[in-house]
Amino acid sequence: MDKKITRSNNKAFFKKSVIAAACLAVAAAAYGFTQTEQTGRSQQVTATSLTISTVQQGEFVDALSLRGQVMPRTTIYLDTIAGGQVEERLVEQGEFVKKGQPLVRLSNTNLQLDVMSREAQVTEQLNFLRNTQMNMETSRLNLRRDLLEIDLKITHLSRRLKQTQPLVKTGVLAQEQLSEIQEDLAYYKARKELTLERQKQENSIREVQVAQLKDSADMLEKNLQFARKNLENLLVIAPADGYLSELDVEIGESKGRGARLGQIDIPNEYKLVVRLDEFYLSQVQTGMQVLIEHEQGEIAATVSKIDSRVQQSQFQVEVDLPNGTSNIKRGQSLDVQLMLGDSKGTALLLERGAFFTSSGGNWVYVMEKDGNRAVRKDIRLGKKNQNYYEVLSGLSAGDRVITSSYSNFDKAQQLQF
Repeated sequence: MDKKITRSNNKAFFKKSVIAAACLAVAAAAYGFTQTEQTGRSQQVTATSLTISTVQQGEFVDALSLRGQVMPRTTIYLDTIAGGQVEERLVEQGEFVKKGQPLVRLSNTNLQLDVMSREAQVTEQLNFLRNTQMNMETSRLNLRRDLLEIDLKITHLSRRLKQTQPLVKTGVLAQEQLSEIQEDLAYYKARKELTLERQKQENSIREVQVAQLKDSADMLEKNLQFARKNLENLLVIAPADGYLSELDVEIGESKGRGARLGQIDIPNEYKLVVRLDEFYLSQVQTGMQVLIEHEQGEIAATVSKIDSRVQQSQFQVEVDLPNGTSNIKRGQSLDVQLMLGDSKGTALLLERGAFFTSSGGNWVYVMEKDGNRAVRKDIRLGKKNQNYYEVLSGLSAGDRVITSSYSNFDKAQQLQF
C-alpha cells in the first residue's frame, strides 16, 4: 500500500533561506559594482579605512633623510704570509698600536726546516763555486808557466841558431845540426801559438762558467733571504699606527697561509656608509652635497664613492668625513641629508603613501567637494623626497587625494562612500 511522504518544514525553510541569501549577494554585487556610460565602474567603500591627504603648495626640498654608519676610511688587514701555530699573543683587541710593534708570534716547523735546507744548499753551491774558481786559477797558472818555458826555449834556440849559422858556413859544424836547431825553433813557435789559443779559449769558458755559477749562487741566496723573511714574518708586527679593531687569534690555534688575523683602523680618518633604495641609483653621483647632523653642528661633506652593486634592493654610497672631526667612533650612526638637486621655492606637494604601489604615480582618486565620492584622475609626478611627491600636472592646490593603498579597488573608476 502506497504511503504519502510529507516534506519537513525545516528543509523547506532552509531552502528558502539559501535562495534569499543568494539573491541578496547578487543584489549587493550589483549595488557595489555598476557600469554606466556616464560614470564608469563604481565601488562602495568605507571612508574610515582610507588616508586622505590635501595637495599643498610649498617648498620642495630635493633631499633624502638617511642614516649613515661611521666606518674607518683606511683599514689595514693583518694576514699571515706563511701560516703557522699561534705561539704568543702580545696585544689585545681595541688597543692603540704603534708602527713596528709586535702583535702576534707564530711558529712553523716546516718553514724552519726549509730555511735550514736552503742554507745548506747555498753553502754547498758556494763551496762548489770556490773549488771551481780554484781549479780554473790553477789551470790558468799552468798555462802561464808553459808559455814561460816555451818562450825560454825559443830564446835559447834563437841564440843557438845565431851562433851555429857562421860555424856551418866555415865548415866547423855540419848542416844537419843547423837544420835540427831550425826545426826545434819552428816547433816551439808553433807550440806557443797553440798554447796562446788554448789560453784564450779557457779564459772565455772560465768567464761563462764563473758567471753561471755566480748567478746560481745569487739565486740560491735570494731564495734563502726570502725563506728567512718568511721566518721573520712569523712575528706579526703593526704596519702603521692605529687602533687594533679586530684580532682573531688564540694561543695554540693554527692559521693557514693567507689567513686573516685582524685589522688596524687609521685614527682620525672616517667615512659614512649610507644605504639607499635602488630607485635612486641613477640619480646619485659622486660629489653630491651631504649635510651631516652632529653634536658640533651641521657638517657639510660630499659623496666620495658609489657602490652600484644592488643587494636586497639597496645600494651603498660612502661619504668622507672632514679630518679632525671630534667625538666620532667606529660603528656610530648619524643622520644625514643627501641633496639630490636644488630646492624649488613653489611646487605642488602630495604626501607619500601606499597608493604609488598600485598606480605607479600615474593616477589617483580625488575626492569631490561633497565628500561622498572620489573619482579616478590621471596625474604626473616628478621627484620625491622623504615626505612628498612633486606634482607636475593633474592636481591643484587644495585637492584632497586618497593616498592609502588601492589594492582593493584599483579597477574602479569612482568610489562611493
